[in-house]
Amino acid sequence: MQKAIIGKKIGMTQIFDANGKVIPVTVVEAGPCVVSQKKTVESDGYNAIQVGFGDLKANKVNKPMKGHFAKGDVAPKKTLREFRLDNIDAYNVGDLIKADVFAAGDKVDVTGTSKGKGYAGVIKRWNFQRLKETHGSGPVARHGGSNGACSSPSRVFPGMKMAGHLGAERVTVQNLTVAKIDAENNLIAVKGAVPGPNGGIVVIRDSVKA
Repeated sequence: MQKAIIGKKIGMTQIFDANGKVIPVTVVEAGPCVVSQKKTVESDGYNAIQVGFGDLKANKVNKPMKGHFAKGDVAPKKTLREFRLDNIDAYNVGDLIKADVFAAGDKVDVTGTSKGKGYAGVIKRWNFQRLKETHGSGPVARHGGSNGACSSPSRVFPGMKMAGHLGAERVTVQNLTVAKIDAENNLIAVKGAVPGPNGGIVVIRDSVKA
């Protein structure tokens, strides 16, 4: 059965395996999540489940979402994500998905939003090399230089590496290993680093490479 869960990144630490080897891990507060909607090929054209995470006060919910949660008879949730699964027969609206849906040793893909770093120059954003300042490069030592566009085609092609917004984008780290599960406290320790700042929402699901 395909598995997926929503969580909140707590931070990084290290644990020890049975041989005393140090393992760097990222701790994720995973669930409990509730299935708030079930989509089928007959009604929506594809199979999927909508999952909610994080309690939300009733007065913080607008009318359309209030009706949506009422239809499924589930409490309002702060974060909603949809997971397309091949088979959703095992899931029903109102079911809880907890951290123990995964086990130590599972291979997972973790998706999150990377840290936003604002407007950045080409050196920070694309690792451009700076100019030498020994022969009068002036105040342009960290500039991008020529874009290479002349009278033909008289424009800059899309995708040109230039200064601009850095970070705050969706990032997926694939084929990570679940190092430890703490079902009682809804915690999953994933070996290595996962994207996003502490407190950010992440999605953990079965690895496509597994």
